[in-house]
Amino acid sequence: MEKITFNLTELHKHGSAFFEFLALRKQFFVDQLGWDIPHDDSVEMDQYDNPKAYYSLVLKDGKVVGGMRAMATTAQWGAHTYMLRDAVDGKLIGIPADIIPHAEVTPNVWEATRVVISDTLTTHAERSECLALTLDGVVEQATAQGATEIIALCPPVFARTLRQLGYPAKIIGAPYTNLHDERRYVAMAMPAVRRKAAKAPRVAPPPRSMHPLQHQAVHAPSKL
Repeated sequence: MEKITFNLTELHKHGSAFFEFLALRKQFFVDQLGWDIPHDDSVEMDQYDNPKAYYSLVLKDGKVVGGMRAMATTAQWGAHTYMLRDAVDGKLIGIPADIIPHAEVTPNVWEATRVVISDTLTTHAERSECLALTLDGVVEQATAQGATEIIALCPPVFARTLRQLGYPAKIIGAPYTNLHDERRYVAMAMPAVRRKAAKAPRVAPPPRSMHPLQHQAVHAPSKL
């Protein structure tokens, strides 16, 4: 497996990888979990897939098998900033406004969203390696721009998975239950520090998603 990282200005360098990532998201979040989020028959794409976003994807045999989106907490595109801040500001339906005590706005903190791993990776080792590579890519992008911390909404058990992969994580908010998939999620943070170069350990298979439904805005976004 190998990772690739890019933003929207660099899509042309990676063929169909971005489209494959959007398609993988649609297969999981829409087809499997049944989330009511913007999509068509092929892909899922929302208001946070904008020029402020960065992507870390993992390829196996030339095909996308995992990925993650990230952006600085200073990001703003139209009426939207980043997911957790928009939730705190009451712009999103379904994520509590008190999900975190305070919405950071600093280049030192980045948010990770839309984490997904393909069902084609069936072993613990493969899924752990995919997640570790995806996280490595996000950390590389974030630290290159001065970030020191990454935040995300995750299943509570994910904190242990991250620590086993070499990324110490801490919970920073109260958990809540997502109405669409009835899973519990909580905000957590981890240092944006590159783990030592080593093969990902054989840990329990990581959850398919690192964050819950990226809910529709109260005021529906313009057509993608």
